[in-house]
Amino acid sequence: MEQELANKLSSFIQENKGKRKFTQSVELAVNFSGVDFSKQDNRLNLEVKLPNGKGKQLNVMIFADDKNIAEKAKSAGAKVSSGAEIQAIANDKAKLTELLNYEMLAQPALMPTVARFLGQFLGPRNKMPKPLIGTDPMRAISETANSIYLRSKGKYLPTIHCMIGMENMEPAQLITNIDEVLNSLYKKVGKQNVKSVYVKLTMSKPLRLM
Repeated sequence: MEQELANKLSSFIQENKGKRKFTQSVELAVNFSGVDFSKQDNRLNLEVKLPNGKGKQLNVMIFADDKNIAEKAKSAGAKVSSGAEIQAIANDKAKLTELLNYEMLAQPALMPTVARFLGQFLGPRNKMPKPLIGTDPMRAISETANSIYLRSKGKYLPTIHCMIGMENMEPAQLITNIDEVLNSLYKKVGKQNVKSVYVKLTMSKPLRLM
């Protein structure tokens, strides 16, 4: 990001932070032009790993039967559910709804079971678990906790919204995260098709960056 814009963002964060009784998230809105998102090839479905994370603890759930994986996942702060529990979750509305609070991973062997019992609920919400590769979940948990997903939604409107951090993060960290998101979008749709970029805190007015 150009220094002028970086200074503009830094001033905006400083002016608006600490004005609520909770820690506000910092959100990005990107508007596009010249891209028909109704076409399958143009639709956004990007995973972006934020270099400086999200600035808050993210809930991660792992579906695993391997005891070694389960123990390591629990020690890393993740919630673990076994394959035997999947059907019970599918039959409990409260537990199903609770899944939406998590980013999920699953041992590859359990993916068919997840798809069978939870796919109808999670699929349309873009919340299906990612396959957990290998036997050490630590890195996968960290990457999942620091990732955001940019997806075309609704009637494929030419806009995308995402969280890029929290107000108590350093402005330089937020700037790096924004750059990562924008560079991912440039690669997909072309920089020339990004019409405007706005940033805001949860309860603030938006600031136009570009």
